[in-house]
Amino acid sequence: MTKRPTIADVARRAGVSKGSVSFALNGRPGLAQPTVDKILAAADELGWRPSNRARSLSVSKAFALGLVITRDPAVLSSDPFFPAFIAGVESVLSTRGQALVLQVVADGSEADGYQRLAQDARVDGVFLSDLRHDDPRIDLLVELGLPAVTLNRPDGDSPFPAVTLDDRPGTGAVVEHLLELGHTRIAHVAGPPAFVHATARSTAFVETLAAAGLEPLAVETGDFTAAGGIEATRRLLALPEPPTAIVYANDRMAIAGLGAAQAAGLTVPDDLSIAGFDDSELAEYVHPGLTTVRADPFRFGETAAQTLNRVVDGETDVPDVELPPAELVVRRSTARLGGTR
Repeated sequence: MTKRPTIADVARRAGVSKGSVSFALNGRPGLAQPTVDKILAAADELGWRPSNRARSLSVSKAFALGLVITRDPAVLSSDPFFPAFIAGVESVLSTRGQALVLQVVADGSEADGYQRLAQDARVDGVFLSDLRHDDPRIDLLVELGLPAVTLNRPDGDSPFPAVTLDDRPGTGAVVEHLLELGHTRIAHVAGPPAFVHATARSTAFVETLAAAGLEPLAVETGDFTAAGGIEATRRLLALPEPPTAIVYANDRMAIAGLGAAQAAGLTVPDDLSIAGFDDSELAEYVHPGLTTVRADPFRFGETAAQTLNRVVDGETDVPDVELPPAELVVRRSTARLGGTR
């Protein structure tokens, strides 16, 4: 068997001490740049990479970032946001020899997840997702001493940088699109009101209608699940004057609602126009294709990982990052009132 190269082999190849190799590989100051370049070249020639365990012991780092989310593990793969977000995170971590520690927890047990990560020193920082109003997790992370990046900006004080994607212009564009098609009886299936991003979408829906001199026909609260979308749709269709258009807070509820409408004997979009939010993978391929709002969760994850690593690396005053706002994508699930596109 070929012997695996060691740090001593790299030191001999580069003509330096093992301590210098450790300094170069861990990015510590004190070495001239030509020496660092020579050490890195020697490591590449030998195919040597330090183990994360050894690196952790030498620099008191875990070389891992954490993400704690409340989801049913059985449906996580069909979530319209997190798989692509995680792929974006991994695209950054893989180039730095880092790992992502993912904890999928039951509702109400996120605090325990963050405490375990901190107590076991398993991560160098965390992503804080699904922000709540007056989110108690921000104070918890400060207390635990865990560096963090928030996904979107909290509605209270926060010492952490935020990576934000403004949902409001996309939601407003959906409503304006439906108004241009002649719809005035427009309903909304919202996400859980505890979530900051769900409230932002609902507020944009109401405010865009108000700017046109209209009020929502109805606002039903959903839970971002398919089952929640079906139940909310059935309630809306049972109204004495049902809507001619429904705007859903995510694609999963919209696609489920589309199926519920068809099961009730309605034709989409002739009898009912439907729009979602996320532009998830299936949105283009359901029948009819779903009008929705396109975000970029991969870029969200990539930018969040880059920002969190700046914090973990010791940079001070890391600024918030504003991503381009979500955009309207028009497909065939919306049509002019009366069925004529």
